[in-house]
Amino acid sequence: MSIAAYPKYESYKDTSIKWSPEIPQHWGIMPLKFMARMKSGDTITAEQFTSDGFPVYGGNGFRGFTDRKTHTGKFVLIGRQGALCGNVNYAHDDFFATEHAIVVSPKRPIETIWLGEAIRCAGFNQLSQSAAQPGISTEVIGNQRFPFPPLPEQRAIAAFLDNKCAKIDQAVRIKEAQIKLLRERRQILIQQAVTRGLNPDAPMKDSGIDWIGKIPAHWKVWRSKFLFKQSKELARKNDIQLSATQSFGVISQEKFESLVGRRVVKISTNLDKRKHVELNDFVISMRSFQGGLERAYSTGCIRSSYVILRPAPEVNPDFFGYLLKTPRYIHALQITGNFIRDGQDLTFENFADVDLYVPPYQEQAEIADHIKHSCDRIDDAIKIKQNQIAKLKEYKTTLINAAVTGKIKVS
Repeated sequence: MSIAAYPKYESYKDTSIKWSPEIPQHWGIMPLKFMARMKSGDTITAEQFTSDGFPVYGGNGFRGFTDRKTHTGKFVLIGRQGALCGNVNYAHDDFFATEHAIVVSPKRPIETIWLGEAIRCAGFNQLSQSAAQPGISTEVIGNQRFPFPPLPEQRAIAAFLDNKCAKIDQAVRIKEAQIKLLRERRQILIQQAVTRGLNPDAPMKDSGIDWIGKIPAHWKVWRSKFLFKQSKELARKNDIQLSATQSFGVISQEKFESLVGRRVVKISTNLDKRKHVELNDFVISMRSFQGGLERAYSTGCIRSSYVILRPAPEVNPDFFGYLLKTPRYIHALQITGNFIRDGQDLTFENFADVDLYVPPYQEQAEIADHIKHSCDRIDDAIKIKQNQIAKLKEYKTTLINAAVTGKIKVS
């Protein structure tokens, strides 16, 4: 149901409140400090957390358990410090509130959910007093003016939002589950295509390699060090700086910045020690033991600690771009040594310990093309679901704001 379809109150009045410029004529207006007391919680050390007991709430919600409580009842909690200052959560029954949470204790009869959602709409994060270490004070937020509907209407608004938001949240969960299934389907499709090829009737053979298992009979098994040579060539004079990413491969830092929407600090020292990377090289980065090897989509230079792999002519970079990021291959890399436990980087020797299989070059290209087109369709379906989720969340935010500020009448 669209917001415009809901009934409105008969008359409204101006408030001079930025986030709620007009409210129903019969509603009151008062500073938050006249509605409630606001006080930060208590300090808790890491040693005071327990495996069970009273729940502990900080500025961003639940943090664990401890053996003592600070409050009993149902309260609004406001994040006091950090990137999420102004964040709103709820706590109820017996609980412990940390110093990073401001506990809002009503001075008069107030519906907790209405109050919490009104505070959320007020956007207290915009009242932060420091850019370096964001934080809000109880004095500043206490002076903020709020609309104040009669208690029966507060309760009606809370009940309305509880019902509507539960339905929206359920719809979001369903779509998130659908996205998860699509991603699983995508991974299964890649795994099947790169290990069995496109012909389901192709005769199979045992590869003789544990992690590989059976492969089409005409495919070959190679030692990795014969398929890829380690390149230690230093950066060339005009090389651009590259970023090795799990999501996008090895790309220019400018492209990475445009994709993620944030700046990347460029290295200005020891440039002479960086390594040269060619288009379609593969890179072993610090995260390769988690997400596989990264394919280079640009020529440039990269940090000296990374391992550069130059492919042999038998390697189709599109095919191996999928193969070297499959979960089975990553697991095979992980069991080649103790580098994860010991905090060491994945080396060329680890890579060389894992044998690879090689279909004929043309078949590699056909498999990669099939995967790309199939994954593109799945990715398009995922984007549709993600857009639907974004619209549902936007609608939920708009609905909450409309209800708590009286733009719509729900009682």
